[in-house]
Amino acid sequence: MWNYNPESHYAPGAQLVGFKVEATDGHIGKVDEATEEVGSSYIVVDTGPWIFGKEVLLPAGTVVRVDMDEEKVLVNRTKEQIKNAPEYEKDKHRSDSGYRDRLGTYYGRDQI
Repeated sequence: MWNYNPESHYAPGAQLVGFKVEATDGHIGKVDEATEEVGSSYIVVDTGPWIFGKEVLLPAGTVVRVDMDEEKVLVNRTKEQIKNAPEYEKDKHRSDSGYRDRLGTYYGRDQI
């Protein structure tokens, strides 16, 4: 869940900040932050006006494809699944393992 899928075409060291993010049913925002830490990689998506400026954290395992030419990140979740995800808690996601567990459970349960 917390590692990029080898088939996603993610290249270690790639700068994803600013890339468009596409859910299975359309555009959801832009990458605001991206990490590539082994076992704890994720992207933070700024959804802009789509869900009132909410930011969401998506585990790297939800990324199915990175298109470097089009500057897009495609994820295997619907807009609704992302909208209903646990609230992104900027101060907790690095220090609170319970928060990461809740996210992992939510996204693991909602796999397409």
